[in-house]
Amino acid sequence: MEWKDGRPRCRWANPENPRYLHYHDREWGLPVHDDRMLFEMLILEGFQAGLSWECILNKRENFRRAFDGFDWEKVAAYGPEKREALAADAGIVRNRRKIAAAVGNAAAFAAIRREWGSFDRYLWHWTEGRTLREVGRAASPLSDAISKDLQKRGMKFVGSTIIYAYLQAVGVLWSHEPGCYLYKAGPGGEH
Repeated sequence: MEWKDGRPRCRWANPENPRYLHYHDREWGLPVHDDRMLFEMLILEGFQAGLSWECILNKRENFRRAFDGFDWEKVAAYGPEKREALAADAGIVRNRRKIAAAVGNAAAFAAIRREWGSFDRYLWHWTEGRTLREVGRAASPLSDAISKDLQKRGMKFVGSTIIYAYLQAVGVLWSHEPGCYLYKAGPGGEH
């Protein structure tokens, strides 16, 4: 693949989409500890199921607007009127099951925060705060375990493959491919 800046990247990064390149270079794989961002990425990964991440990324600002800046307390309180408004919003993915899951997941997210003090503490306890390196997988025993736990807590659209992608996105897993200029850098390296 040809990269205009000469920096080779992971095969999934579209060289023609500046938003996607920025996401690959400056966000994907970096450890996230902010609960608002952890909630945003969890909801976006759920909406991505069956679609491309590029599609979701291109609508990200619309999702932020539609979901009140990913304020989990507001999202958990969405009633039928707000859900209908979301289902009519052409700027986002208008899947009613995913919208309902986002609302339910917001309530479960809030419950996890109450139990653990933060979602960050809950998520990172699975690896004792460490970022793991894994390349070329779509699921793992770690994503299986977290997926099962989140489902037990009432979350939807959190299957092992979705959770694996989530763990990669928020830096629990470092999955830049061999050949990508970020592969050797690892978390905290060159970005």
